[in-house]
Amino acid sequence: MTMTKVFLSFLCFLLVFAGFLFAQPTSSSPDPKTGAEMTGTIKDYTAGSTLVLETLAPSEPVQFKLSRNVTYADTDGKPIEAAGLTTNRKVRVHYIKVGGDNVADKVTLIGN
Repeated sequence: MTMTKVFLSFLCFLLVFAGFLFAQPTSSSPDPKTGAEMTGTIKDYTAGSTLVLETLAPSEPVQFKLSRNVTYADTDGKPIEAAGLTTNRKVRVHYIKVGGDNVADKVTLIGN
């Protein structure tokens, strides 16, 4: 009876461990064609260059390079100028992975 319990415990451990090994992260590996989105608060913004997004704790801030064709939209989805971005503003960033960089191609303001 004890050997059976040990075997079943070991089998359960292996199944859980295998699940962790083969799990695929969703937001860190966006589809190169469609990209991914991330929502958070602007921690730092350099016009035409970079955007740093503070996400929910305990996550580290995420840095995005801004694409040359990046577009900006207000809460209704209407185009705005980049000057509308300020720190502590909630946004949704659409991005793609290029090499090891997150490259943002659309930034949308989110209502407070």
